[in-house]
Amino acid sequence: MTPMVMDAPSAWDVLDGISLPRGYRVEITEGKIVMTPQGEYRWKIILCAAPQIEQQLAAHGDILSDVMIDFPSSLYGYAPDLTIIAPGSVRNSRGRFEWHSLEAVLEVVSKSSRDNDFAKKFRLYAECGIPVYVVIDPEDGACTVYRQPTRTGTYGDDTTVPFGQDLVLPLRGRDITVETDGFPKSGDLV
Repeated sequence: MTPMVMDAPSAWDVLDGISLPRGYRVEITEGKIVMTPQGEYRWKIILCAAPQIEQQLAAHGDILSDVMIDFPSSLYGYAPDLTIIAPGSVRNSRGRFEWHSLEAVLEVVSKSSRDNDFAKKFRLYAECGIPVYVVIDPEDGACTVYRQPTRTGTYGDDTTVPFGQDLVLPLRGRDITVETDGFPKSGDLV
């Protein structure tokens, strides 16, 4: 039996009992429910990156995709594209992980999510102390790795990796390497 921790109210509570349409990504930003159709670039990048990460994690953590995470504000409910959960993390009474369980978050940017991924999520993830935040941008053909979060909502270090080069995720006590040569750039898919 998995131990559970007590939790505070969650932004996701407003969706309890609501049937959501398939094929849409649902998140809560600044108290507003945002639904966006899932994009092909995003899906192909997740399909390429997730198995690479999962294989390297072995028994030292877990990877999730599009799974609700509880953050310390009832105004934000995010289900990151890819989330690396720290080893030994415990689910709360809702059966969800909380922000302090996250070792890394990877978000694939689309035209409709640029403001969220580069500003709002960037700020919230840094304030929450998420050690590694990666923005994968098919339009620019690059991944930006942010490290050293601050309580003021910024990251102290960032590195840009063009598609085609190895993306290194510096986790606690280990690195995960993701080959990006299979990541499609905007315009690659017809």
